[in-house]
Amino acid sequence: MTKIALMGAGGKMGVRLATNLNNAKLDVDYVEISAEGRRRLSEIVGIEAVDQVKALTNADVVILAVPDRLIGKIATAIESGLKPGTALIVLDAAAPWAGEMPNRPDLTYFCTHPCHPALFDFTPDVAAQKDFFGGIAGPQGIVCALIQGPEEHYEMCEKIARAFYAPVARSHRCTLEHIALLEPALSETVGATLCLALREATDRAISMGVPKDAAIDFMLGHLKIELGIAFQVFPGVFSDGALHAINASRPLIFKEDWLGRVFAREAISQSVKDICNPPPK
Repeated sequence: MTKIALMGAGGKMGVRLATNLNNAKLDVDYVEISAEGRRRLSEIVGIEAVDQVKALTNADVVILAVPDRLIGKIATAIESGLKPGTALIVLDAAAPWAGEMPNRPDLTYFCTHPCHPALFDFTPDVAAQKDFFGGIAGPQGIVCALIQGPEEHYEMCEKIARAFYAPVARSHRCTLEHIALLEPALSETVGATLCLALREATDRAISMGVPKDAAIDFMLGHLKIELGIAFQVFPGVFSDGALHAINASRPLIFKEDWLGRVFAREAISQSVKDICNPPPK
């Protein structure tokens, strides 16, 4: 059986992965260096952390469930203890895209990231509906990329990713560049920014006298229709009035060629560098 070491097993993300890996009955050594993380791992998952050196020495696969900004630094710190052929799984594209992974051609590098439960994946399961993040009850898609290493390692690492992100509805094979385009560019630079803009606009309507509950109910209800139309979830169309408002508002809200600037490779490269090495505030 493939021997797995989970680094950061007691962290916020690590506990989620540890729970699913434990449920999947895989052969895993759980590594956590902080006392608080060890306590969390023991209390929440019912697992005791093991010695890091021993875990890494025996591992066929190492999963780095650590903060994005630390992935490259931790990979560099542990790489001397990894045997040739070990697969290193990272959960974010920033460090490998920024060139922060160790120069070890004899290691496999694999990147995977959750899509999170999709907005229009309807289910009667209330627990799945309330699983916004995924990895508990809500089926989700995942994206995977084999950055370097033998082709047969893709299947091995994807299988492990399906286990720790379970339940997984879909798995998409991508390149590292694809995942960097998806996050931070698509999901954070664009998606999260526009979500906050929607909330700011809602708050503005509230400040002008619209009852808070009415404004939120109105915005979220309309978003369900508007996103459904935009992503062709159902055969609806925008009304003539809506199309007029859209065409009139775009120049007010968006700068010319905003997509070209957001998705420029230089912009994405700078964004991932800032994630790995945050600029001083």
